[in-house]
Amino acid sequence: MGTDMTRIDIRKMRNIGISAHIDSGKTTLSERILFYSNKIHAIHEVRGRDGVGATMDHMELERERGITIQSAATQVEWKDHIINLIDTPGHVDFTIEVERSLRVLDGAILVLCAVGGVQSQSITVDRQLKRYHVPRIAFINKCDRTGANPFKVRLQLREKLGLNAVLIQIPIGLEDKLEGIVDLISMKAVYFDGDQGTELRYAEIPSHLKEDTDKYREELLDAVSMFSDKLAELFLGGEDIPEDLIHAAIRSGTLSEAFVPVMVGSAYKNKGIQSLLDGVTNYLPNPTEVKNYALDLDKGEERRELLADEKSPTVALGFKLEDGQYGQLTYVRIYQGSLKKGDELFNTRARKRFKVGRLVRMHADSMEDINEGIPGDIVALFGIDCASGDTFCGGGLNYAMSSMYVPEPVISLAINPRDKKSADQMAKALNRFTKEDPTFRTYVDSESNQTIIKGMGELHLEVYIERMRREYKCEVDTGMPQVAYREAITQRAEFNYTHKKQTGGSGQYGRVAGYMEPYREGNYDFVDNIKGGAIPTEFVPSCDKGFKEAIKRGSLIGFPIVNILCVINDGQSHPVDSSDIAFQLAAIGAFREAYNKAKPCILEPIMKVSVEGPAEFQGNVFASINQRRGIISSSTEDGTFSRVEAEVPLSEMFGYSTALRSLTQGKAEFTMELEKYGRVPTGISETLIREYEEKRRNDR
Repeated sequence: MGTDMTRIDIRKMRNIGISAHIDSGKTTLSERILFYSNKIHAIHEVRGRDGVGATMDHMELERERGITIQSAATQVEWKDHIINLIDTPGHVDFTIEVERSLRVLDGAILVLCAVGGVQSQSITVDRQLKRYHVPRIAFINKCDRTGANPFKVRLQLREKLGLNAVLIQIPIGLEDKLEGIVDLISMKAVYFDGDQGTELRYAEIPSHLKEDTDKYREELLDAVSMFSDKLAELFLGGEDIPEDLIHAAIRSGTLSEAFVPVMVGSAYKNKGIQSLLDGVTNYLPNPTEVKNYALDLDKGEERRELLADEKSPTVALGFKLEDGQYGQLTYVRIYQGSLKKGDELFNTRARKRFKVGRLVRMHADSMEDINEGIPGDIVALFGIDCASGDTFCGGGLNYAMSSMYVPEPVISLAINPRDKKSADQMAKALNRFTKEDPTFRTYVDSESNQTIIKGMGELHLEVYIERMRREYKCEVDTGMPQVAYREAITQRAEFNYTHKKQTGGSGQYGRVAGYMEPYREGNYDFVDNIKGGAIPTEFVPSCDKGFKEAIKRGSLIGFPIVNILCVINDGQSHPVDSSDIAFQLAAIGAFREAYNKAKPCILEPIMKVSVEGPAEFQGNVFASINQRRGIISSSTEDGTFSRVEAEVPLSEMFGYSTALRSLTQGKAEFTMELEKYGRVPTGISETLIREYEEKRRNDR
């Protein structure tokens, strides 16, 4: 591949991701894609029964658990097209991996299970695809499983996700009778013969499917006639419609996000993968068809459209970091211009220049050296110091690609290294993990002097602790998981506070008056209603600073205060003794004076929990949620399969995976994500306050 990259037609390039709910078969699908595009020569299974494990799950931990944790990037060729493929995790704890991959993708394959259909995580992924305007193809996988019903899944895509989803293929047989697919565009049956489905055989449509085929073909033509006047004309006139016209109409509908072609098959049984790859090249955009914008930092963050053109100055985004045995590897998507060895680039966040040393193309965990990358390409750089989400520019540009959405962590754990050697290794590991994953944070608690790690869920932190053990030989003890509580006020309260300090020389003086009240629009806002210069204008920002300092720690249990509006409407200053610091301290005093009068309460994170499993255990699941102060918002039953959606406080969800396994013989699984913050019941709130006061007494 080396230097030939320049001759590749950028219009024949696709940057795609595979995203889906847990266990919909994403990694199995990417394994098949690698096989059919001759990137690997034998198929390995995710659960690794052959002792190898899937190519894309290259961490030992991923192979043991059979889940994907880090997104892997690779490049394959299919019918003279180059496809950059990024496999993303399905677990909600690793949301950031999905977010950062979507940021750089041009198109996606949304994989759904023919039995489970649109599951909770599919809804989250779909929301992310919509946020980044990523066109998608839907692939209904696992049509060979008992209970498979792709027609039902297609309806769910419309009802639950509001997508204009239309079948462009239907299966020939289902469950253990799955033989192949009918292509509704060419009106041919396609069979995947040979041991591994490598030989495609086209045949007449089986007679028993004739009626269904005509019905779904009609529906398809009706839906795509919206995107092509010529096709609409032929369709209304009842004339034959050429295949390329149908392909063009589907493509234009997909690119405008107004149409989602639905394909069917079974990755595990090697059926339907080649036609899915054709779908990727036929319907998903190439880098020139996607509008990408950067913010011009020299011109007050004006939006600038980037051109997929080699001659323009370089703009590239470092979207993922990995610390490998050879140093830091930075995955980069090139949006404009090209990247060559020896180029000098500018990191616009760190304000640093650096030289491009070694440039590589990744294939899961192996790599090949290349000399240059072109617009639209995804490559990796070695040994440059940067953070996730940094923009690299050439030619004197000072642009920033808009940053990724990073959710706030909701759970924390205290960790203690067992010995001196572990302590050094732990510092190294934490430094690396926080750089790689913006949702994983760490700090040392000033009161207890413990190291605290924060993340998106129990599984998230569990995986990192396990990785410390394996990759850094670092043994740590963990404390009880802690919930990220918040404090808030429930009513309006006034303040009028004077800060005076008289020592030799000039003193400090500032009076601040006004009120605070609950605020629905955000976490904090400050309003200046001072009339007639009661507080000189230069000291108004000092009051704001003081309030911001005060909300960092509430007085009930020492957690940050949210949803509060602070208004100042009066005050007083002294010609000599007033200063920035005097007004900051006056604001802090005023805040504390009014806070307890405003009847503060404790808020806790409420998680949206979705439990899926066999219907026979639904009663047990209900009971387990009720015991945990959960409120069930909906439950659906589909034959033997049930799904329960509920809102449960995070503090009650610790150890739930173990409890759920024993209640359902290991057959149910759950996902959760932050829904909102809600008030803690009085009994629990009293206990929390008591514990906090005891802890403070002991710390003294």
